[in-house]
Amino acid sequence: MESKLKHLEMIQYVINRLAGNSFLLKGWSVTLTSALFALAAKDSNPFFIYLAYFPCVSFWFLDGYFLHQERLYRKLYQSVSKKQPREIDFSMNATMFENEVDSWQSTCFSLTLSIFHGSVLGTIIIIMLIVETIGNK
Repeated sequence: MESKLKHLEMIQYVINRLAGNSFLLKGWSVTLTSALFALAAKDSNPFFIYLAYFPCVSFWFLDGYFLHQERLYRKLYQSVSKKQPREIDFSMNATMFENEVDSWQSTCFSLTLSIFHGSVLGTIIIIMLIVETIGNK
């Protein structure tokens, strides 16, 4: 039974690390976007607002990747938890569950990621429209 618990702990560590990475990406997305807005306002240069699209979209897809991986490891955890202690092989290969979770692309557009990263993207679009409207006057 000890080997089963150790294997589950290993998988749980990976899940926690992936969730932590996802949290950090969200923080970096907001931080970089805000910094680029500040640079755009400071220098009156709308280029920085256009540049904000890059980290927003990049972090959105990276966050989707981490969430996809987390879901795979949750399936691995469930699978290992159902095994008998003598069947434990300490495999960390979660790819066998690819068909049981949404694809990486589909995960990127899950409700939770779409709301968060869509809000950041929407803010960039609104700020861009405001700057262009003010610039045309």
